[in-house]
Amino acid sequence: MHDGSGRIVVQGLSKQFGPIIAVNNLSFTVEPGSVTGFLGPNGAGKTTTLRMLLGLVRPTAGASTINGLPFEQLGNPGRVVGAVLEAQGFHPSRTARNHLRVYAAAMGVPDQRADQVLELVGLAEAGRRAAGGFSLGMKQRLALATALLGDPQVLVLDEPANGLDPEGIAWLRAFLQSFARTGRTVLISSHLLAEIEQTVDQVVIISRGQTVYYGSLDYLRQSQQSRVLVQAADPQTLVAKLQEAGVNAIEPTPDGRLAITGVDRKTVADVAMAAGIALYDIQQENVDLEQLFFRLTQGQYTGQQAAYGAPPGYGPPPGAGGYGPPSQGYALPQGTPGYAGTPPQGYAQPGTPPQGYAPAADPQQYQQPPGYAPAADPQQYQQPPGYAPQQPGQQYGGQPYAPPQDQPQAATPPEQPPGGGWGGNA
Repeated sequence: MHDGSGRIVVQGLSKQFGPIIAVNNLSFTVEPGSVTGFLGPNGAGKTTTLRMLLGLVRPTAGASTINGLPFEQLGNPGRVVGAVLEAQGFHPSRTARNHLRVYAAAMGVPDQRADQVLELVGLAEAGRRAAGGFSLGMKQRLALATALLGDPQVLVLDEPANGLDPEGIAWLRAFLQSFARTGRTVLISSHLLAEIEQTVDQVVIISRGQTVYYGSLDYLRQSQQSRVLVQAADPQTLVAKLQEAGVNAIEPTPDGRLAITGVDRKTVADVAMAAGIALYDIQQENVDLEQLFFRLTQGQYTGQQAAYGAPPGYGPPPGAGGYGPPSQGYALPQGTPGYAGTPPQGYAQPGTPPQGYAPAADPQQYQQPPGYAPAADPQQYQQPPGYAPQQPGQQYGGQPYAPPQDQPQAATPPEQPPGGGWGGNA
């Protein structure tokens, strides 16, 4: 039986890993009967905080309690807290049902509870399948089933919707809300802000390891002023009339509308009507959780707001777009043997060429080696000195040569080389 206990209290919690301060004097309270979202940018300290709450990491300072006790003093913690920090803690060849039975035995829970939670999370038909073949979404459901085995007062879930399809996310939202309505406590960490907004009652937002807000989501919305977006036939006159009415928070938007902060649509419409200004469009812009989140956590990991440029020393190549590396010359320090002076005309690379280098007459041609001369016919190879073609009937290897009977002779028979045959007896 759950009597409404299950309050989570985090007080002055800090954790330092060497020079890195992961969590810095973090404090918040999670009340029973509500779903609380635990939000923050990547690296803000969310997972480290949850690990300290569950006794997996020892804090540098501060304390966290559940039901007024640290996690390690809860006795049978699986009957008090159900936790999912990752969805991969399964033996791949063990069935989902047997996986749950192992945990049930450790908690002192009857075996039939495994079948109950499989039914609850929608895995009843997959209970006899090996967990290694499950999809990511099915593993998330099995992890949640494991957390529910002990019928706990508190659920602590890290990214529980990861891998779920839209139907699974809708089911998870309804389940967590119904779980909280029984007087139990739900604390979930997620990066799906739009989904969190539809699920939670309270939010804890942290940045750089510190609390920037915790409390009601509705109160957070009300604390932030919304805007009215209006498209007017005469925006300049409308601005002047609004300023006469004491409305000064007005700025243009990139699409040509006016953004007016601190008033509602009726006030803007009344001013426009009194001035005879036609309005083509008027909208009340409500502040959503994503906008609030960015306002509260801005600056933790802000990229440089500038166009991409080349690194130092890199510039655009002549006559072309883009960036290339700095020119690398061949010149060595002054006085180095073999490298001096200015490159000769026609030498394409910057720097100094090797000693003795001379450019070809035609820069497109390679420099020919000494003594080289091209063949009269460019299609023929240059013959070695003393070479003459072979003659018909000439002996080769001691045997007379004659062309095969079925093959025609060459159009121009070769001449016999001086001194007799090729390798035969004279």
